[in-house]
Amino acid sequence: MISQLISSWFSKLSPNNAIATQTNTTLSECRFVAIDLELTSLNPTTTAITSVGYVEGQNARLNLSSCGYCVVNTSEDLGQSPVIHGLTHDLVSQGVTLKHAMNALLPLLEGSILVFHNAALDLSALDRAFEALNLPDIEVVYVDTLKLAMYQLNKQHQVLPNNSATLGVCRQRLNLPAFPEHNALDDALATLELLFAQLNQLGVTSGDTLKSLSHTQALGRYKLGK
Repeated sequence: MISQLISSWFSKLSPNNAIATQTNTTLSECRFVAIDLELTSLNPTTTAITSVGYVEGQNARLNLSSCGYCVVNTSEDLGQSPVIHGLTHDLVSQGVTLKHAMNALLPLLEGSILVFHNAALDLSALDRAFEALNLPDIEVVYVDTLKLAMYQLNKQHQVLPNNSATLGVCRQRLNLPAFPEHNALDDALATLELLFAQLNQLGVTSGDTLKSLSHTQALGRYKLGK
């Protein structure tokens, strides 16, 4: 089962040389869009989206007017969502359709650098949504703040401390304020703010290219859809 999941994930990844071609894009030119999905489970092959949050940012600034959030109506088993995310059956039943939620996201996917904390899970969920709705495939470029954190931690520790790469702990380590967790919009805001702090910690400037993050293994491309 695990080997099948890994094989499915890597089949969606573009070759590393595709990333290397984007050498002329400076970070100041990049429009970053942080996306967070609340899901019914951590199983990428069965999980369903229960809410979506997103926010744009550029040049280390968050554009709060770009924030978006919606609860998604799903007939899937909610699992621990009512407990973890506060998304009860009543709230979910009043949510928008998956198609409505994806239509809000689609304009943000092209021409942007997507930002996730744990990109593998969220991209797998988005990929399932693309296939369920028969949407045209699209290749996206993303940065994973979890992998940026792991890169920094691996330089400092031979054995990583437990829970050292959660979103809250990563923010705390960079002296960012506490935030309300397990809400998709709050998590998206927290993730984008974390990214800008991580870039500062790495000594990356707005004049550096996107390729300057390649050595951290946090930069990638992924094809959504069939």
